[in-house]
Amino acid sequence: MLDRTIAPEIKQIDHFSIMQPECMQMKNGIPLHVIKIGNEDVIRFDILIKGGQWNQSQPLQAMLTNRMLREGTCRWTSSQIAEKLDYYGAWLETSSSVNYGFITLYSLGKYFPQTVEIVASMIKEPAFPEHELGVIIDVNRQRFKVNAERVDVMARKQLNKALFGKKHPLGRLAELSDYDNINSTVLQDFYRAYYHSDNCSLYVSGNVTREIICCIEQCFGCEKWGDNSNVYALNDFKPATDSRRYIFVEKEDAVQSSLKMGGFFMHQTDPDFLKIRVLITLFGGYFGSRLMSNIREDKGYTYGIGAGLVCYPDVSLLGISTEAANEYIDKVIEEIGNEIDRLHSEKVSILELEMVKNYMIGEMCRNYEGAFSLSDAWIYIETFGLPSNFMECSLQAIREITPDDLLSLSQKYLCKENLIAVVAGKKV
Repeated sequence: MLDRTIAPEIKQIDHFSIMQPECMQMKNGIPLHVIKIGNEDVIRFDILIKGGQWNQSQPLQAMLTNRMLREGTCRWTSSQIAEKLDYYGAWLETSSSVNYGFITLYSLGKYFPQTVEIVASMIKEPAFPEHELGVIIDVNRQRFKVNAERVDVMARKQLNKALFGKKHPLGRLAELSDYDNINSTVLQDFYRAYYHSDNCSLYVSGNVTREIICCIEQCFGCEKWGDNSNVYALNDFKPATDSRRYIFVEKEDAVQSSLKMGGFFMHQTDPDFLKIRVLITLFGGYFGSRLMSNIREDKGYTYGIGAGLVCYPDVSLLGISTEAANEYIDKVIEEIGNEIDRLHSEKVSILELEMVKNYMIGEMCRNYEGAFSLSDAWIYIETFGLPSNFMECSLQAIREITPDDLLSLSQKYLCKENLIAVVAGKKV
């Protein structure tokens, strides 16, 4: 008989692997990745376009090009597209990153032929109508004005400029005047350069049938489409980092201040990267982290503080972020430095390290248990150019890391003198 008064023993998993997608190449050369999981009649379809903020000739160009795809095609107006997707119970998302544009369709399988036809028209024959573009620019301009008054946005923008410089794509951030320089021609130029069959890949996940694959092939895979003369290239930009270690952005009426700290780390392909993730998680990457335990729980300076690695095409950053009352910001910065010093001088206890390991492994299991989350995992691997065994190597790094490793890594990489601190708020 099972004794329910005794809690089950806590064990770490000894193996972790995620389902490999079935990869095929359509007639026109576009790769199609198929993840067949689940019995529900739901399909997720992702289109990845190489070309983002890194490739644009002016701010906002990549983001608004992607956003305008759903605002009208040669066949349907924006309202007709919205009505059709709503009628079939579908959901469409468009987004862009540093180096990619994404179009994601969620659809019932039985209506996938109708919904994927709409997406195909959006991708292959967008109209970029001036009226709809004007409405979107006005909405985004107003949102920009509101966000520009937030101290966290002010601090984040200033930190990016300080780390990368204004000529780097990640430091050349949009200003309000940039909305005046956007028009249909500017967006069509970006579209012609990057939205074509030689510059994309497709993912379909869920209860994928042969009929669904045939629909995708018919809409996207039979003939080449778009202007294929442009060859995608990830241009090489060198950061022009500010020499200042502390930057203050004043906002006189701020009730509290925002603190953003950041510094450069290695690329994700570096041999130490996966173990560094464990160190940063322990430092500030979960609710029981060193930063939370000290600055929130012990000192009470803030409701929350976090640290994490932000990855870009050729580099990653360590970012630390919090908000606190104006008079506590200097003390918060001091305590962050103290926690870094502790990691340099004291070994992490086995008990604390085991807690972090269990948290990270549990998050991995939770994050990749369904078809759609598996799509996210493989899209992440593709967009960052990572090896297919990245997840297995991540688990191995978590399981094998020791307190000695953490001490060595912190002394080698976690240097508070290399961090730039940006504070946006009221002078005290």
